[in-house]
Amino acid sequence: MATPTRPAPDSPNGSPRGHGRSEARERLLSTASALFYREGIRAVGVERILAVAPATRATFYRHFPSKEELVLAYLRGVDAGIRAAAKATIEAAPSPADALRSIGTAVADDLARPEFRGCAFLKAAAEYPDPNDPVRQVVLDHRAWYVTTLTELFAQVFGTSPRRPKPEHAARHFVMMRDGAMSGAHLDGADSVGAAFHRGVEGLLTVLH
Repeated sequence: MATPTRPAPDSPNGSPRGHGRSEARERLLSTASALFYREGIRAVGVERILAVAPATRATFYRHFPSKEELVLAYLRGVDAGIRAAAKATIEAAPSPADALRSIGTAVADDLARPEFRGCAFLKAAAEYPDPNDPVRQVVLDHRAWYVTTLTELFAQVFGTSPRRPKPEHAARHFVMMRDGAMSGAHLDGADSVGAAFHRGVEGLLTVLH
């Protein structure tokens, strides 16, 4: 399962109403996604995107009426890619426990990528603290889905064990560890943090029940 770190191609849910896909639109979104992830959303202005794409201002606003629309498309694209990867991972796994291990492996693998700059959603949340901001809402919606997906897997793993903990507690513990790994890997080293994260996931799967 891919983790919330990578810029991803746009999805149908990320396309503004009335603006279909086009090569220019995809180029603008791909360029902006890479810049937003690498340098920060607020640090990258429209002029920078137009220079790197390259594209004209008229082309930009034909496809994205505002920078906010572009930011939303970026995050929705990341979200769509992660959901698709999660579905594929879960369907391919021999068991729910193996699916959770695979999700954990994807997290650890992300930490070691040369282009890794942290979680795209955590980074966006730090830049958009207002809970009513549409960008913040996309972040919250993504995290709610992530927790729900993990909760369903943990519920299957724990089953009817007499010592069965609450699956949602395990899911939120997983997310807390993932958030910590995403934030600390560049300080403490991807290998060390990834190994600690693997141990934490295994603990959730074996110790708590």
